[in-house]
Amino acid sequence: MSDVTPDALPLVVDLDGTLTPADTLAESMRLVVRFSPGSALWALAGLLAGRAVFKSRVSDVCRLPVSQLPWRLEFVQWLVDQRANGRRIILATAADHRIAHDVAQHLRLFDDVLATADGNNLKGVAKLQAITRTVGPRFAYAGDGRADIPVWMASDEPIFVGVSPRVRAQATAAGVRPSREFHVETPTWRLWLQAIRVHQWLKNVLLFVPLLTSFGFLQPSLLALSAVAFVAFSLTASGTYLLNDLWDLDVDRQHPRKRHRPLASGRIAAARALGAAAALLVVGGALAWSLSSAFLGMLVGYVGLSLAYSTFLKRLALVDVITLALLHTFRVVTGAVVIGVPMSSWLLAFSAFLFFSLALVKRCAELRDLQGPADGAAPGRGYRAGDLVVLWPLGIGAGLCSVLVFCLYISSPEATSRYGTSQLMWLIGVALLFGICRMWLKTARGEMHDDPVVFALRDRGTRLAFAAMVVIALLAHGTA
Repeated sequence: MSDVTPDALPLVVDLDGTLTPADTLAESMRLVVRFSPGSALWALAGLLAGRAVFKSRVSDVCRLPVSQLPWRLEFVQWLVDQRANGRRIILATAADHRIAHDVAQHLRLFDDVLATADGNNLKGVAKLQAITRTVGPRFAYAGDGRADIPVWMASDEPIFVGVSPRVRAQATAAGVRPSREFHVETPTWRLWLQAIRVHQWLKNVLLFVPLLTSFGFLQPSLLALSAVAFVAFSLTASGTYLLNDLWDLDVDRQHPRKRHRPLASGRIAAARALGAAAALLVVGGALAWSLSSAFLGMLVGYVGLSLAYSTFLKRLALVDVITLALLHTFRVVTGAVVIGVPMSSWLLAFSAFLFFSLALVKRCAELRDLQGPADGAAPGRGYRAGDLVVLWPLGIGAGLCSVLVFCLYISSPEATSRYGTSQLMWLIGVALLFGICRMWLKTARGEMHDDPVVFALRDRGTRLAFAAMVVIALLAHGTA
């Protein structure tokens, strides 16, 4: 049954944080920085003339694709019901009038639109004045933030949508009592762990590879150095993951799986994610500095390459997978720098081929799932689905090259001097061959996760193959 009565008051609805969890100004500015960085300074200069001019300049440079925004679905459905039963609904927002009208056209819920225009920033008291001029002194108002308190105080029916405890306390102190409230999910520590991709920390185990191949793990001091380096690298990498997700919000929202990520879905605000990214980078850098300037330099290099990949290299066909391979190999080299051991040319070649193959696994899995014709383009990438005929043999060939490098290493003087029974290492080659071929077989069957690391964690066969390689290496060394 509808709760709309014939004398229902006009319903005025805020946009940012209420109708959508996103901040449309921040989203627009992000697009300006991404696609027209030279115009960002011109837009920011508009702040000298006021926020309304700034918002207008941002919309002049880049029109926000509102169809991709996340929405407060429960609240939107309630608005649909109110509209269906004849209630007058007005959108009132401090966003630029072009964004507001685009939202209204997309949702088709509003009878009128009030927004920032002609130098008037429609926020707080200015919004209240615009509302009373349009609908009169009696109205219902749905909002979420501190700037909405004056409007709630003047409304007959204050409606809270996703109001934080702090704003609730301020509104209560001002005498506001909500007539209706829509609760939204508060970011939990589990959601934050998902956002910073803690499962990706598994990649940073590569820092321990030089420690293992040199058998330095028998020295507690070296083991401690690698452990601290692992934490520093992991925190820093998580900071770059958040920055990458912020940069790719529009692309992720078009992806069948990535659109459910905490930032793309709007469950974590972009501003909070930016603050968390800065904190992670600072803490990671401080830990790195506490170990050595050389490690800090390697970490800065990783961040630079990672951000270059996120901003433009990932859109270049083949350059992207080569960069991914370099980022993984970078971890191995960094591990050697941390404990002060020379980097083996064998290990370097093996890592380059192996990680190039795994990067192509990731791309092939994404392209295989791409819907549409064979020449359809992958959003945000430099590939088409038809490129699989080239990428597939490249990836398998690179994986087999890594096996070949390892087999050649077994017969080298370096291996025979380090392992008492180097011939036992051939079994590692067999396990390695099985693991690589299994991943490509799963990719061909459409059973590969778009992140090979997640697949490796979940796939029993891959885990057993890796465990077998570690055990065999220890046995071979133990006979030395």
